[in-house]
Amino acid sequence: MLIKLAVVLLMAVICQGEKLFYKPRMIKVLPSNEIEPEKKPDFCNKLDCPEYKVIESSSGYELREYTATHWVSTALAGIDYSKASSEMFMKLFAYIQGKNAKKEKIAMTAPVLIRLIPGQGPACESNFTMSFFMSNKVADPPAPTDSTVTLKSAPTFRAYVRQFGGYYRKIEDWIKEAQELIKSINDPSKYHTEFYFTAGYDSPFRIFNRHNEIWFISK
Repeated sequence: MLIKLAVVLLMAVICQGEKLFYKPRMIKVLPSNEIEPEKKPDFCNKLDCPEYKVIESSSGYELREYTATHWVSTALAGIDYSKASSEMFMKLFAYIQGKNAKKEKIAMTAPVLIRLIPGQGPACESNFTMSFFMSNKVADPPAPTDSTVTLKSAPTFRAYVRQFGGYYRKIEDWIKEAQELIKSINDPSKYHTEFYFTAGYDSPFRIFNRHNEIWFISK
């Protein structure tokens, strides 16, 4: 059974003897005539990444509007975020390395995006979906030959985004950042609470100056 993100995170915090709380934050909403498409961010590391505009900003988050995008994705259910990530990554990496109908190699992009739907039950199994961004340079993405890999399109959407550094492998680390984003937005009615996204922009071999994000999708 799916459960609300806010409830999941609250339960996680209670187990750690902590409390979540909401408090007012100063935000800046940009007039429409000042909203310009962002240049490719440095944290994309010269890789192609989705285009977006910053609609609203505060000390704890950005509200971004992403243009329509295309992705290649794979999904699985499990308990271990790190193990699930590794398994899904290898499937998608095989796709861009030529395991597709055209045997075509496709350049790596950023971010590596994971949608996480927290699960409820004795094993606390969650549903994970990892996606690689399909650059506009790939006019006709080849069909996957692995039945567990699919091509997907996303319409224009808005996301509340928290940015942070560090090397994150455990789900507990991502949950702490999600808790901070909850506090910064201070209004769970603004975003979908049944799922959230983790976004990584760096090779696992990069140790310093890493860039990570948590995304809550705006309603």
